[in-house]
Amino acid sequence: MAKKGKRYKAAAEKFDRSITYSVKDAVQTVVDNSNAKFDESVEVAVKLGVDPKQSDQQVRGAVSLPNGLGKEVKVVVFAKGPKEAEAKEAGADFVGSDDLVEKIKGGWMDFDKAIATPDMMATVSKVAKILGPRGLMPNPKVGTVTMNVAQTVEAEKKGKLAFRVDKAGIVHASIGKKSMGSEKLQQNYVALMSALMKAKPASSKGVYLRGISMSSTMGPGLKLDISNTQSLV
Repeated sequence: MAKKGKRYKAAAEKFDRSITYSVKDAVQTVVDNSNAKFDESVEVAVKLGVDPKQSDQQVRGAVSLPNGLGKEVKVVVFAKGPKEAEAKEAGADFVGSDDLVEKIKGGWMDFDKAIATPDMMATVSKVAKILGPRGLMPNPKVGTVTMNVAQTVEAEKKGKLAFRVDKAGIVHASIGKKSMGSEKLQQNYVALMSALMKAKPASSKGVYLRGISMSSTMGPGLKLDISNTQSLV
């Protein structure tokens, strides 16, 4: 813990916390000052002008990041018949139905994303209490309950990012790994922010983007210039 504290403090001292950064400068600064011994993620927190307690002000969706997430994504597909074959051909890591449900009930969770065809949802519902809290339950709102199995598997394997506003009105998301470099991370950031802007609820009044910060996994957060972000999306 002491090393983490010293590293964090050293990084924080290099940042001017009193200013707001352009997207380009923020990404470059976070990448340049990420000095952990592992490949840190670059994370974004966006404060939205919504009331998450209102059902018509939920912000939720998914976006295919142009440069992926910088990591291998293991995908499981609940499907039968032709769609099962389609999923395997598209590169799904695990495909099945009742057999997968039994494996999950037994504690197996070696995957990052789950997709299901609509006819399989009654089967998948048997493990909803396991998948739901982990954010892995297939959901039509983010495109993971679908008959377009091949296209969805390919998007998830590449790096499709699901986002959802929390109870505090904040969306937390990773836009990739430090090793991807600042240019690719910036492109991913713009894709995420474009998706968030499009997901603005019609009932949300006033200022929608209230605040944006960016950090590495182990680093301090930088405040971003909201007007600069808006000019890019």
